[in-house]
Amino acid sequence: MNSRWLGLITAFGLLLVVTAFDGGGRLNTEINNLNNDEALKHGIWGLCVIDADSGNVIASNLPDKSVIPASTLKVLTTGAAMGLLGKDYRYTTYIEYDGEFDKTTGVISGNLYIRGTGDPTLESSAFPMLLGDTVSEFQSLGLRLKRMGVNKINGMIIGDQSLFSDNPLPDGWSWGDLGQYYGAGTSALAYKDNKVVLHYNTTKGDTAKLTSVVPQPRNANYHSFVTCEGAKDEAYVYGAPYGSDFRIYGSIPKGKADYEVEAAHPQPALQCAEDLKQILNAVGITTGEARVYTQEDKAKDKTVRKQLTTLTSPKLSDIIVHVNKKSDNVYAEQLLRTLGAVKGSGGTTEGGTAVVKSYWQSQGVDVSGMNLTDGSGLSRSNLVTTRQMATVLYKICKMPWFKEFDASLPVAGKEGSMTSLCKGTCAENNLRAKTGYINRARGYAGYVKTKSGKLVAFSLLANNYTCTPTEMKKKLEKVMVGIAEM
Repeated sequence: MNSRWLGLITAFGLLLVVTAFDGGGRLNTEINNLNNDEALKHGIWGLCVIDADSGNVIASNLPDKSVIPASTLKVLTTGAAMGLLGKDYRYTTYIEYDGEFDKTTGVISGNLYIRGTGDPTLESSAFPMLLGDTVSEFQSLGLRLKRMGVNKINGMIIGDQSLFSDNPLPDGWSWGDLGQYYGAGTSALAYKDNKVVLHYNTTKGDTAKLTSVVPQPRNANYHSFVTCEGAKDEAYVYGAPYGSDFRIYGSIPKGKADYEVEAAHPQPALQCAEDLKQILNAVGITTGEARVYTQEDKAKDKTVRKQLTTLTSPKLSDIIVHVNKKSDNVYAEQLLRTLGAVKGSGGTTEGGTAVVKSYWQSQGVDVSGMNLTDGSGLSRSNLVTTRQMATVLYKICKMPWFKEFDASLPVAGKEGSMTSLCKGTCAENNLRAKTGYINRARGYAGYVKTKSGKLVAFSLLANNYTCTPTEMKKKLEKVMVGIAEM
């Protein structure tokens, strides 16, 4: 074969492969349309489609350009967690004490600790862990300790968050995200999704009245400047972890007697300790005050503890269903720091990202050009290529836990952020993908069975477009339908 024909095949190889595979060539049309779209004149978009049987790339567009993945990054985090921890992995939260426990009098002459290991599900709205109909495992601790003979704790109730770094946030998160529920920080003793709920009454006038904050963080003050305009929640909370002063701006709908706005909790571990104190007091166990125990405390503490009981989380395979279907940033960051603590250099964001990157490299993924700065995709500093993401998905489909992972992805036309997509096409109820969206970055990563009966893994990401997010969603939807029609 002469060099001229070899050059032509190299130049048009993508077109030949896709056309042969999809028959009608719709995917080619959608690729060409997007490449010529004015909305991406100053932006970039990438695509990589991999045959799940052979591992061959069967369609692509700029697959080796690093782009911002947004929440599709959760595929890397949850996949690494399944691979390294195992689908049956469960978190354990420990109830411990120091000093002496006189079982005759029921007095603990020391402190009681609730030591976290990163469990994101403790008193989470997604995993209430009910015993019977009304009492969660955490809420049952008062009666459990009472049955063990505990009547009094002379010391304090201490929330031990020392497994994770005292800095709860990844670098690269913007100030505007930190006070929001989706930008809540991590804690080794995560509690109630690390958030609070602001309750508003908007039935009188144009000003929204803040009636309560539940739970109310200790020493935290909330100053509301929210108005009653519009038809949806446009309220934004500004504040930081460990902070005491929070300000809320924006608007919410009027005519609501109890309208809820969710926000980040500044100290979830302290809240957990305070609530445990109340649970114990309610059954007659007297205690001291509540406080937290940090890595700084751990570095200088020589105290020996003894275990009283434990709390256990759901299986990891169930946890990642929530992470991927609901795109829960807090859960993803908890998983990332768990990987750092259990498999890496420590419970930090940097420790976790190093573990994730190393794991995928060990599985044969070329990680050059990949930059990870969190586990959820909220940071704009994250960079991946669509080839890397699609390759990760291809590797996952060869894992013994693929079925569980596949079940964690939202289904097109049916679930979560994929509900409105691909209706009335062969991708509906067929294509499963993790979605991603932050300002000027949107994408999808998952699997679909094509018309020809082949399972393919794909990654589709667009950055810095000039159209609206909804318009870009519709443009990318056409590409996904094109993939399904191959």
